[in-house]
Amino acid sequence: MPMPSRTFVTAAANVVANYQNILVTRPRPAVTLVTLNRPKALNALSSPLFNELNQALALADQDKDVSAVVLTGSEKAFAAGADIKEMQSKTFADVYSKDFLANWTALRSVRKPIIAAVSGYALGGGAELALMCDIILASPTARFGLPEITLGVIPGGGGTQRLAGIVGKSRTMELVLTGRHFDAEEAERWGVASRVVRTEKKEGDEHLPVVQEALDMASKIASFGQLAVQAGKESVNAALDLPLSEGLRLERRLFHSLFATNDQKEGMSAFAEKRKADFTNS
Repeated sequence: MPMPSRTFVTAAANVVANYQNILVTRPRPAVTLVTLNRPKALNALSSPLFNELNQALALADQDKDVSAVVLTGSEKAFAAGADIKEMQSKTFADVYSKDFLANWTALRSVRKPIIAAVSGYALGGGAELALMCDIILASPTARFGLPEITLGVIPGGGGTQRLAGIVGKSRTMELVLTGRHFDAEEAERWGVASRVVRTEKKEGDEHLPVVQEALDMASKIASFGQLAVQAGKESVNAALDLPLSEGLRLERRLFHSLFATNDQKEGMSAFAEKRKADFTNS
């Protein structure tokens, strides 16, 4: 994986600028904001962009001072899909021998919660990227879809599998085989998005309302102990992969394991003493 070409930090703005296709900032304590930044291509997910995204998320995951991540794009497009120009000349031998798109799954190994703040187009690979995140917040302008069928292929970044787990076989089949887009209201109603953020942007606001809401949510999550948050994420994700009996067993073991942490002692003591807990992530 290529290393960034340059690195510098502007303390006043909490900006870490060291990538060509994404922006990484620290707008809140313990919260990293990753913004896809290929505006001319509507944030099409090229291989260089995804390599940078994987690297930035891995660094956030390893950083003890980061508790949650927000992932967003622009007002017009979260990500309008994979980079078709990059793919159009590839052959079966190219994609099969190099296991093309396999590196997209690296995002699922991030243990800290990732919140997608989606505005505008989230199509094809953009929808798949959002579905890989732990929570999706959508602006009223968000439009999702898996239109790969119109290109002579099918989704290859997990779209058929993850969407079916959320909205069921029949609806997923319709969306995959027709390429139909669906809007933010449908995404909220079907459980694809946690909710639609309907507040309007105020003059002087640095971020779109959906990004602001995602940052507020990330800050709320960051106020709790990292170990419990990561255990909660692991347990919920297991529900998608394990039989109920195995999932219940894993949940119980994770619950038990947190009794070995200082944060469990602090959280329960604070509750009993009617004070705010001071978690130390230990």
